[in-house]
Amino acid sequence: MELELRHLRIMCAIAELGSITKAANTLGMAQPALTAQLKRIERTLGGKLFLRDHTGTRPTALGLLVLDRAKMVLPAVSSLHDEAARLAQHAGTGEPVTLRLGSATGPMLGALLQRLGTTHPDIHVSTHTSWSANELADMTAEGTLDFAFVGVCGDAGPPPEPGLRWRTLAHHPVFVLMSARDERAQQNEVELGALANERWCATPGDGCFGDCFASACARSGFTPRSLYETDVLTCIEMVESGHAVVLCQPLFHEIPGIVAVPIAGNPLSWRNLVGWSERGEMGPFAAEMIALSRAVYGELIDRRPTYSKYLELNPGYGVDYTDAGVG
Repeated sequence: MELELRHLRIMCAIAELGSITKAANTLGMAQPALTAQLKRIERTLGGKLFLRDHTGTRPTALGLLVLDRAKMVLPAVSSLHDEAARLAQHAGTGEPVTLRLGSATGPMLGALLQRLGTTHPDIHVSTHTSWSANELADMTAEGTLDFAFVGVCGDAGPPPEPGLRWRTLAHHPVFVLMSARDERAQQNEVELGALANERWCATPGDGCFGDCFASACARSGFTPRSLYETDVLTCIEMVESGHAVVLCQPLFHEIPGIVAVPIAGNPLSWRNLVGWSERGEMGPFAAEMIALSRAVYGELIDRRPTYSKYLELNPGYGVDYTDAGVG
């Protein structure tokens, strides 16, 4: 016999009421039938789940373990049923389903929109972009967005917004954009200390990246002259003119005259995350969104031969296929 959700509900009823007889009455079962069912569950799990004495029925250590898991599984399944029913009801009205995405992660959003247009042409997708990961998390928690795509520095946690779940999609080292006219850009990597006299640019954000960058520079023996936080076009112009170098993800779109160069020792890294609220209508869509997003990151890496070659020598980076939560 395989363990089923109804078996978990039986166990919860017995534990809550402290009596097999009371649980049988509540569940609408005959007491002998419930006792026989409990014995079958115990055989499946390999041990006694409850002890009976003059004080009533109480769970064993194994029973407590199973009950602990049941208290997580049953509400999650109930929530899934509710959200799926609401989504199906909404689809049944004939109105197009709208998927609301918020992004601060750069190159992946366009590729994801293309993939969604192919796999789900019946879904209308709206987007909201922001430099602020906290803003996107707030909008997702309040139901304005269905999914938030954000980046965090190194091992930093996601935005601390209650009620959201997060998964890591990819983990990348931070590269530096340099003018192709710079001789150092022709090397396989550049030492951070070799850039001590440069001006620096990066796109804005509300995480700890600025502090992490300053710490990395300090470990290399210098204090950066400046770190301008500005838009992408200004960053590109500063690199093209030779007035600055730019911190970037290695998936940055390749531009003639500009080269993305690894920093020796990978002193800085970046993780791309997706967050969602399970209370939202699109909660049941999360697993597919994670899979689609990871596939998009894999395709983007394949289009960057320099980065693909880099990953062969640095296997700790790239798309993250683990299912563990973040934060």
